[in-house]
Amino acid sequence: MASLRAGLVGIGAMGRHHARVLRELDGVELVAIADAGGDRFGVAGDLPVLPDIESLIAAGIDIATVALPTQFHEEAALALAEAGIHTLVEKPIATTVEQGRRMVEAFESRGLVGAVGHIERFNPALQQLRRRIEAGDLGEVYQIATRRQGPFPARIADVGVGKDLASHDVDLTAWVAQSPYERVFAQVTRRSGRPHEDMVLATGRLASGVIAGHIVNWLSPMKERTTIVTGEKGAFVADTGSGDLTFYANGTIPLEWESVQAFRGVSEGDVTRFAYAKREPLKVEHEAFRDAVLGKESDVVTMEQGLRTLAVVEGLLESAETGQSVSFDA
Repeated sequence: MASLRAGLVGIGAMGRHHARVLRELDGVELVAIADAGGDRFGVAGDLPVLPDIESLIAAGIDIATVALPTQFHEEAALALAEAGIHTLVEKPIATTVEQGRRMVEAFESRGLVGAVGHIERFNPALQQLRRRIEAGDLGEVYQIATRRQGPFPARIADVGVGKDLASHDVDLTAWVAQSPYERVFAQVTRRSGRPHEDMVLATGRLASGVIAGHIVNWLSPMKERTTIVTGEKGAFVADTGSGDLTFYANGTIPLEWESVQAFRGVSEGDVTRFAYAKREPLKVEHEAFRDAVLGKESDVVTMEQGLRTLAVVEGLLESAETGQSVSFDA
């Protein structure tokens, strides 16, 4: 069977990694790259760097990856949909829900695969976490809390930390819990002199009753990527930076040392750090997109799912602006 001919739009800080993975992917051949800014990371290899998306389409591609700044997602995606090309767009799907809705309609109306790069779903720690929750290892899920913080990335100029980073946590929380958001409340601040928010503190409730909390910022000197899921039998802690997953079980043996019991509060049980294969999330994401294009069973993140995530993030920003919680349709 012939390989899918792939094109890549954008070879900046994220696009360069897409270029590498596409070259390594079975059943896919990277045949065209476009970036109006040139090849500053030197990843094009033998391929010419085309000036625009029209040139990329003219190269005769079957699939495309869009790794441009968010503000250019809609224009690129609609051009690719018009040309009949299956497309994976980096997250968030678009700058606004209205733009994202037009993208969803363009791909669905043509029977094309439109996907969004919510890469955390393909992180080995979160995939293990979701499987273990589904198997009942945690019992009833009570709460999901995330912390995603680190230094300011100068490369992000068109959106704030909400759409750039909080979109990860919104998406992974609904995905891990297998339940959409029912309502959210948030506060933001702007400390870096930019028009966009650089710190978000959000709480929410999922339709299933699970409560959620997110700490997200670009103002921290240390980088943290942590998801904690607390439930009936204990708590899972996923470090998506390292791909590690640890389970802290509720204690079943009563403490007889009174001073320690008073200090620790709830009883502690066994602590288990799991061992499992850790594959690169970006490669697993591209495999899912490839399989979806080929009509195989796939966990690809659809544009419709990406749109729902963006709607929740916009709800967070609206809540911060109005001081009121924002609810969503079931």
